[in-house]
Amino acid sequence: MLTTTGTSVIPAIPVVPAIRRFVHWVADPDVTSVPQVRARVRATLEAWAVPLDAADVLLLAVSELVGNVVRHAGAGRMRVAVASGAGWLRLDVADQGAGLPRLPAPRAETDPESESESESGRGLLIVQLMAAELGGELSVVAREFGKSVRVRIPAA
Repeated sequence: MLTTTGTSVIPAIPVVPAIRRFVHWVADPDVTSVPQVRARVRATLEAWAVPLDAADVLLLAVSELVGNVVRHAGAGRMRVAVASGAGWLRLDVADQGAGLPRLPAPRAETDPESESESESGRGLLIVQLMAAELGGELSVVAREFGKSVRVRIPAA
């Protein structure tokens, strides 16, 4: 089940002066939530007239991050947020899982004997590299009750 918990335009205020637009959803992490959340993020980015290259990176990121929550986080709720302001777009996917994602080091060659281990984190690495190509970043923040993975890219 996907629940929209807020859609708002936030005026510049001293506490969070950079955020101009913010939307977030709360969902149960099941396989049906991946296309549902992706469709909601796509509609939001289209409504905000986000350039196609930036939208592509965020749509890939939301698919990968929500898919990871479904596969690895276990029980609990998932929160997905998209924000825009001060020349940046931001995607946050938070869950209540205990583990932190691990980014693999980029390698020119894959060792066939460690093929299964090399699969772990590959999607996150692709998201990180695509964000970096646009001048952005991927970060992971441990929270008291789970974690949040953030992708931040320039809006233009």
